[in-house]
Amino acid sequence: MTGPSDHPDYLLPLQTSADERARGAEVAVLPVGSFEQHGALLPLATDTVIAVTVARAIARAHPVLLLPPVTISCSHEHAAWPGTVSISAATLYATVRDIADSLRASGVGRLAIVNGHGGNYVLANVVQEASVHGNSMALFPTELDWAAARAAGGLVTGPETDMHAGELETSLLLHAHPRLVPADYAEHDERADERGRFLTRGLAAYTESGVVGEPSLASAAKGKAALASLVESFGDVLAALGNPSS
Repeated sequence: MTGPSDHPDYLLPLQTSADERARGAEVAVLPVGSFEQHGALLPLATDTVIAVTVARAIARAHPVLLLPPVTISCSHEHAAWPGTVSISAATLYATVRDIADSLRASGVGRLAIVNGHGGNYVLANVVQEASVHGNSMALFPTELDWAAARAAGGLVTGPETDMHAGELETSLLLHAHPRLVPADYAEHDERADERGRFLTRGLAAYTESGVVGEPSLASAAKGKAALASLVESFGDVLAALGNPSS
């Protein structure tokens, strides 16, 4: 069950129904990204590309149903920059719930959300509420998963400094999709460690370029190791969901 979807330029899964019947997956993986500014160096679709990259790596390692991504989400904090598009938290909540309901109707009762955008806070509520009602759902990566990935990759900056379009995101793209990273990526560093009223004021109050971090520290090797760590961490998600194949 391999084919065009294994090519790095394909961001949509291209498996057939026959493929999925043979796989018999009990867990579906839903990448959730965003369409928001990432400074002048990374694409608006960066979070979606990263979420799909992580989800696709997971699907290579585990017998899961890989779903196409949700490409627009809650990016209101980036509204000051051209190109950013958002939907409401209520719409994202309803979209994920509808997908989970559809999956259960087709016999796939467990859903793991691979979230590529930190501003999608509502996804935590979706997962918590689903669990209360006996529906198996997980949100990945957690802060601990990201911390392990940073350590595995040998990243220099932590999440407070490396918040947006910095070392981690640039490293992941340099590894998986190097053509999306411009040659001058090292010239786009901007620090904005103090963001105390970020939710109220938006990101534009703290950064002129839209970058919060140091992409100059990024490397493909860091991205490769970080991605491998995330795939390994996902095994714990399968165990938490109670997947007998984990």
